[in-house]
Amino acid sequence: MSKHTALYGTHEALGASFTDFGGWQMPLKYTSELAEHHAVRQAAGLFDLSHMGEVWVTGPEAGAFLDYALVGKLSAVVDGKAKYSLICNADGGIIDDLITYRFGAEKYLVVPNAGNAPTVAAELAKRAEGFDVVVEDASDGTSLIAVQGPNAEAILLKLTGDSQHELVTGLKYYAFNEVTVAGHDVILARTGYTGEDGFELFLPNEEAAALWASITEAGAGLGLIPCGLACRDSLRLEAGMPLYGNELSLEGNPFAAGFGQVVALSKEGDFVGKEALAALKASGAGSTSGRRLVGVKGLGRRAARGHYPVLKDGAVIGEVTSGQPSPTLGYPVALAYVDVEHSAIGTALEADLRGKAEPFEVVALPFYKRAK
Repeated sequence: MSKHTALYGTHEALGASFTDFGGWQMPLKYTSELAEHHAVRQAAGLFDLSHMGEVWVTGPEAGAFLDYALVGKLSAVVDGKAKYSLICNADGGIIDDLITYRFGAEKYLVVPNAGNAPTVAAELAKRAEGFDVVVEDASDGTSLIAVQGPNAEAILLKLTGDSQHELVTGLKYYAFNEVTVAGHDVILARTGYTGEDGFELFLPNEEAAALWASITEAGAGLGLIPCGLACRDSLRLEAGMPLYGNELSLEGNPFAAGFGQVVALSKEGDFVGKEALAALKASGAGSTSGRRLVGVKGLGRRAARGHYPVLKDGAVIGEVTSGQPSPTLGYPVALAYVDVEHSAIGTALEADLRGKAEPFEVVALPFYKRAK
């Protein structure tokens, strides 16, 4: 049976179309996914992300524990900052990608993806054995609301007191503050999954509907509309951001996915997957052998979709993981794993679109980058 977020009733009242995602009934769209996509690029969009997980790690050895449990060096993160990382198994396979927020040397918040949240929480609890830490899965009681788009900051400033405006405007990317927004004490993070400026707000479930309503009212004159998972997917694809289950999986590895830089092989001590990941790096995985993740641009009008074969001179040399027409750019874009020898930018390829080969070209990621 699918779970419902604390905002499910709000979405129903707004006439949302729902879809199952990671075991949750989530809004797919409210009116038009294209309108929602363009609203985020041009003004602002409001998202319910309460299906994501929230796992607190506290205690004297919190930093050392996360250094062991994840592939990055979380103990080196500055208070008030966040870090993108991966949790891998002993073979180097990716269990999930996640963001970790550091509140202090003894307090971190780990945010895994929706479908993986129970697995990650259980794995962290298991890996905590022998460390002086407490792992608390707070996912069921926590809501997460995102405001994304060029008008996101202006909307939040309407909901915060003058004395706290600097806590909003002064936030850098991948940083957070504890702020009172529309009377609600929230964790306000300048993070997101759309390629636009924006914020994510963590707060207790029982306060989510009231905050959603306040943000909706504040954004009414600034182009804000509610947005579902359909436009979230097209936005993140344009921004070249991976989706677990598409670009990332247990069968893949960080190097082939282009995330070798988040693997801190040089950090002190052991971490889960270190030996396997060191061997993968030494083998040239993702750089000189095997397949690597690339962005490809369609030169025709038809879009490649997930699992479509990628061809070179008629031979299969890869597979599309995500693809669709880009609403912002006006041409098809896709992410695909291709043989390393055909992964250089500018390489001409084809995608097998249900029996018809269509021309594509390897291009630099991201496909879309907002103006600063």
